[in-house]
Amino acid sequence: QVQLVESGGGLVQAGGSLRLSCAASGLTFSSYAMGWFRQAPGKEREFVAGLSWTGVTINYAESVKGRSTISRDNAKNTVYLQMNSLKPEDTAVYYCAAEASGGGSSRLERYNYWGQGTQVTVSS
Repeated sequence: QVQLVESGGGLVQAGGSLRLSCAASGLTFSSYAMGWFRQAPGKEREFVAGLSWTGVTINYAESVKGRSTISRDNAKNTVYLQMNSLKPEDTAVYYCAAEASGGGSSRLERYNYWGQGTQVTVSS
């Protein structure tokens, strides 16, 4: 059974930083691209960042580019999202997702597995 478990969310002031983690189990982690998405209340889920299974290709949404870094540790079956200079508009539930042999696509439908999400709240 595949499980993706996010952690690291919380309440932070604007300008602060958070590091989200997503621990994967039940799949060959190194064969999957990993992505981070977010969903704010009343809005559709949107792409944040993606990292190919090779670790070579990285994609970021324009809204977080320059402020966020996605990385992976295949030895720990974990993907990370470091977010800096957080803004109130970054407030959302953040989800990690796994895409079989993918490139870290920005398209939700490309992902095979999803975590339950972790709440990030940025206060002004």
